Amino acid sequence: MNWKLIFQLSVFGLIMAFGTISLIPQNFEFLFWLVIFAFCGTVIAKAAGGRYFLHGFVVSLVNSVWITLIHVIFYSTYTAHHPDIAKMTESLPLINHPRLLMVLMAPIYGVLFGLILGLFSFISAKIFKSKIAG
Repeated sequence: MNWKLIFQLSVFGLIMAFGTISLIPQNFEFLFWLVIFAFCGTVIAKAAGGRYFLHGFVVSLVNSVWITLIHVIFYSTYTAHHPDIAKMTESLPLINHPRLLMVLMAPIYGVLFGLILGLFSFISAKIFKSKIAG
């Protein structure tokens, strides 16, 4: 595993964590993530040297740590700019502990997005290897 690469790519998650607090609207966030996943998948395919899916998966797990930490610390500002998130937490368990709910949900999101980034990385590796061979 290339831990330096994983940490470096996870900085995009840290940047997005701060960006989503008040700068990036919730309805456009997926576009930013799509670009980040495409970029990270390409970099992993070119620099990881193997285990492409696993590298992508672990990057997303580290991203989930960054994002959860920042969103928990800046919870009031985050929910002020993302009223849908605040409303959603009202209908979930732990209504009186929304930060705890975020911490408990983080691994689930990390795994789900890890599967996506892992797939991006795996497919990118297949594309780049076929271009090199062909």
